[in-house]
Amino acid sequence: MSINSPLPDYELPDTVELTTPAQLRAIADPLRSSLLDLVLERAATVSELATAVGRPKSTVAHHVGVLVDAGMLRVVRTRRVRAIDERYYGRTGRTITIGVVRRPGDMTTPVCVNGLSVAAAESVPAHEDDTLYSTLRHVRIPRESASQFWRRVEALVREFTALPRSGDTVYGFAVGLYPTDQPVLPEAEPEAQPEAQPAQDPSTDPA
Repeated sequence: MSINSPLPDYELPDTVELTTPAQLRAIADPLRSSLLDLVLERAATVSELATAVGRPKSTVAHHVGVLVDAGMLRVVRTRRVRAIDERYYGRTGRTITIGVVRRPGDMTTPVCVNGLSVAAAESVPAHEDDTLYSTLRHVRIPRESASQFWRRVEALVREFTALPRSGDTVYGFAVGLYPTDQPVLPEAEPEAQPEAQPAQDPSTDPA
């Protein structure tokens, strides 16, 4: 496949939302997350996925089945090879969103919901090798402005995801926008206006 071909090589809805505990458990596994990332480049068979992650085909087939049952993977096409139908799997949505639904008594949110936690752990080697690009800023803005800005960030994420594949390194791109308890400056006091100086009588000007 040419690096200039559209990504991925199958029709893909824009988003899929996860809401059930089974779906959250399915995506929490690091191997399954890797499988989902791989098929964002192109549809792949279990054999291809197993080769990519260096795991037994039977293990990968099990995890693919879990993702299919959870509604995150689907068969996008098949190919006949030596009287056997090879199934190619793709995602059910370009972007996977988490709709957190807590049941009565639930006090915590699964870690997998927080992409920044995953990114923080994943980026440790890059930080140690001084190859990590990162920044953090805090800005006091209205909620409406935050929502508008996040929509622009999502467009950038889609742009990053669609970049042509080449090279040997997979880069992670983590973004987040969240309310904090950072301190806020008090409203600035109005500056005192300078007192008007009385007009000077020209006749008293020094020579």
